[in-house]
Amino acid sequence: MDINQIAQMAGVSRATVSRYLNDGYVSQEKREAIRRVIEETGYVPSSQAKSLRTGRTDVVGVVLPKISSASVSRMVAGITGVLNPAGYQVLLANTDNDASREVEFLRLFAERSRVDGVILVATVVSPEHEEAFDALGVPLVVLDQRVPGRTCVYQDDFHAVRDVTRLALRGASRPAYVGVFEEDVSAGRMRREGFLAACADAGIEVGPDTMAVAEFTVDSGYEQAEALLDRVEGLDAIVCATDTIAYGALTCLREYGRRVPEDVSVSGVGDAELSQIVTPTLTTVHHHYKTSGAEAAKMLVGMMSGDDSVPRELRMGYDVVARNSTR
Repeated sequence: MDINQIAQMAGVSRATVSRYLNDGYVSQEKREAIRRVIEETGYVPSSQAKSLRTGRTDVVGVVLPKISSASVSRMVAGITGVLNPAGYQVLLANTDNDASREVEFLRLFAERSRVDGVILVATVVSPEHEEAFDALGVPLVVLDQRVPGRTCVYQDDFHAVRDVTRLALRGASRPAYVGVFEEDVSAGRMRREGFLAACADAGIEVGPDTMAVAEFTVDSGYEQAEALLDRVEGLDAIVCATDTIAYGALTCLREYGRRVPEDVSVSGVGDAELSQIVTPTLTTVHHHYKTSGAEAAKMLVGMMSGDDSVPRELRMGYDVVARNSTR
């Protein structure tokens, strides 16, 4: 079944059917005749033919660092919650936290032109990323990193960690921080600076011996907490850049006989579901990841429709969630 047969059965021209399928003007009588034939035959227009006619694919590429991440899954839920009802299919590209693969996928999208727009859930933004952005040829929204001059949606990581650190510092004088690599500006640099700002506000000096860098895993959180216990005398607070790292720290402290929060308070960032059921429940920052994904998708839809061509930045809000791991 093709458009010519639909036209013949409906008693109209091929051009009239084409206008109908592309939401052009068709008289009510002819529109009803075409609709009836399509319903009776179950005809579905070829997406490939539509793409050739309109230059659109109705597909959006989403490049993300780790599909198993709780925060990323919430972002994707927000993205698809906007794009699917708008008639777009979502093509996910998982990089396994490999920034070079982010660039590869961006270049692939540019070369193949099989997407109408791209959302990049970014970890780092290098000169190679910027070159790939310029070469895309389709609208782009960067999610979870602030990129000046680009449309982006990002978290307020500095103020969020500053505020949760203030909570963790109650009754503490020897805090430590377990962060992540600082090439990731949002999760790495901004969260570390938030910790340092809260300590400065409290008049607490922080030396290099109280700072550690972990991977985004429970095991790495355990290892870095263990190292801090060895070298920081009187350690009484551990602020972690992510909830996952904090879970490792909690396990380490328990195995070393340190009570949480009586001996050592612990906090994280992310408010993953496990944070509500670990023992003790974890004080953390709730970033509105699902909402940020939805906002990024709305921005992209506006750009793809030509209604929103000026680059915009959106900084999201946050909530500090006080639970039983802090005093």
